[in-house]
Amino acid sequence: MKMKKLVALFATAAMTMSLVACGSSEAPAADTTAEAPAADTTAEAPAADTTAEAPAADTAAEAPAADTAADADIDYGTGEIKVWVADNVVSFTESKIADFVSANPQFAGYTFTVEPVGEGDAAGNMITDVEAGADIYAFAQDQIARLVTAGALEEVAPENVDAVKSENDAGAVGAATVGSTLYAYPITSDNGYFLYYDKSVISDPSTLEGIISDCEAAGKNVYMEINSGWYQTAFFFGTGCDLSYDTDDQGNFTKANVDYASDKGLVALKKMIELKESKSFQNGSAIGEATNVAAIVDGTWDSGAVQELFGDNYACAKLPTFQGSDGQTYQMSGFGGFKLLGVKPQEDENKLMVCDAVAYYLASEEVQLARYNEVGWGPSNLNAQASSEVKADVALSALAEQLAYTIPQGQYPGDYWSLATSLGDSIISGELTSSSSDDDLMKALQNFQDTCISYAQ
Repeated sequence: MKMKKLVALFATAAMTMSLVACGSSEAPAADTTAEAPAADTTAEAPAADTTAEAPAADTAAEAPAADTAADADIDYGTGEIKVWVADNVVSFTESKIADFVSANPQFAGYTFTVEPVGEGDAAGNMITDVEAGADIYAFAQDQIARLVTAGALEEVAPENVDAVKSENDAGAVGAATVGSTLYAYPITSDNGYFLYYDKSVISDPSTLEGIISDCEAAGKNVYMEINSGWYQTAFFFGTGCDLSYDTDDQGNFTKANVDYASDKGLVALKKMIELKESKSFQNGSAIGEATNVAAIVDGTWDSGAVQELFGDNYACAKLPTFQGSDGQTYQMSGFGGFKLLGVKPQEDENKLMVCDAVAYYLASEEVQLARYNEVGWGPSNLNAQASSEVKADVALSALAEQLAYTIPQGQYPGDYWSLATSLGDSIISGELTSSSSDDDLMKALQNFQDTCISYAQ
């Protein structure tokens, strides 16, 4: 159980570090890595340790001293704290931890070692050996359930939950939550898809029907990858369908939660068919492979290429709404991806307090904005999202709006992705059409649902 003093510590740390200069003045680097579902990667051994040291005296003088009155009498002791982050933010993280320790000398007895372990590998490494794992580590949101079950995550202090929830967007907070408990600190909201469009062609990007109509009138193409299990959830989740899996601490699938074979699944499938049957439709999600395009559902990794293609007509928006066959209007949804920062449970209460303080700071508004400026990671912090720098990034702004409607991607069997491709291919090939009976469409959905369920049996 975290001590009540932790709240005062967080408040002190946050106020102190908000005064520290926190970012690069350089333009953000392009985020070129698509985190769409892929086969699990093999965990790599961490590279040689690099240690974050307190800055030299002249640098430390720039950071105001912390107001430590509330915890001046606390002996935090000494120790070593291991931190895992992606390779491209190792130096950044070392620098920020050094700033933090410099401004909070009560933590000077701890040595912080920052190792390059990517978000995709961190969970596997932690679960394999929790004791040998990092004390603070970044991980992808689809691993949170496994980490909780394995005892590799300390829950966020109850006194701090409201602050984390209010400071970050709803999608990121949802990704950091298991059941009703918040287990991690969100640090990004930047993996998902939204609409890029040519504003000289698309008059109103808010409805799918309007986009299709404008593209057809202009003889232009609209791209979406409907035979992808990542993208096609935009329709099914949009109508309220569920497709998720429960897992044990080894990542084994124990239960499938699927209701595609339902009236709401039928509405989604019919809309996919309607989109495919438009003369403007092209299946795909990569701007580099698109031709004669006026609209494409894609991610931030292609923002530079899309902007170059559309030039002055470059524009972005959240995914549109669509009119269902039942006459209702639905907001397109889909998967969202987030990076989270977790703290490992500790036997030493003082060490746990230090880990929490550092994690809270690394997930703070100031550090998220500095991280965006240095490497282009999209913040989950609402104030950082509202900053002039991030708001000027129209792709990230559109994604942030869309992520409010998405479902954090959890763990899925590898076979799910190929199954979803088959469902989309049945539409693209003309096996399923607008002339198909509801019974035939429901049969296809039932086969899909039953197969999804079989993966957890």
